[in-house]
Amino acid sequence: MKNEINAIEKIRVGYVEKEVTKYDQLKDLDKKVKRPAKVFAYVFGSISALVLGTGMSLAMKVIGTTLTFAMPLGIGVGLVGILLTSINYPMYKKILKSRKNKYSEQILELSDSILNN
Repeated sequence: MKNEINAIEKIRVGYVEKEVTKYDQLKDLDKKVKRPAKVFAYVFGSISALVLGTGMSLAMKVIGTTLTFAMPLGIGVGLVGILLTSINYPMYKKILKSRKNKYSEQILELSDSILNN
C-alpha cells in the first residue's frame, strides 16, 4: 500500500502547476546568458574541424586523387581550418563576456534579492 501511495504522489506531482521561484528565474537567466555562446562554439568548432579534416584529406590525397594540385590545395584548406579552430575559443569568450555584460545587472539584482531574504 505504501508503494502505491508513493507512486500516486509521483504521478500527481507531474500534474500540479509548479510555482516559478526567484531561484528558477535566476537559473533561466543564467542559461539565457550562456546558451548562445555555447551553441556558437559547438557549431563553429564543428565546422572548423570539418574544414581542417577536408584539408588534411586533400593533402593526403584521400579525396581529390585526380587533382594534380590536391596537396597544395589541402595545405591551404587545412591552414584555414587551423585558423578557424584557433579562434573558436577567443570568440566564445568574447560572446560570453558581452552576454554577461548585457545581463549582469539583472542577475545581480535577482541574486541579491534571493540572498537577502
